[in-house]
Amino acid sequence: MSGAQLQSASPALIIQGSQKNEGSVAVATAAESKPKKKICCACPDTKRLRDECIVEHGESACTKWIEAHRLCLRAEGFNV
Repeated sequence: MSGAQLQSASPALIIQGSQKNEGSVAVATAAESKPKKKICCACPDTKRLRDECIVEHGESACTKWIEAHRLCLRAEGFNV
């Protein structure tokens, strides 16, 4: 690979192609999967629906809203 090609390549490709920086790849991957919001602020719509349902009908009657909120949180990067 020539110097001009190396400079135009993305940093992720350079890190992944390098044997010396394998630890950096793992660190970069972990940082990318880290949630950008606090869990209390993520998925406000599903949280509101879940909470209203639980207050009005009880937890056992609201499993679909609870699961919908969990799926939303997982999509945001939280492990729940």
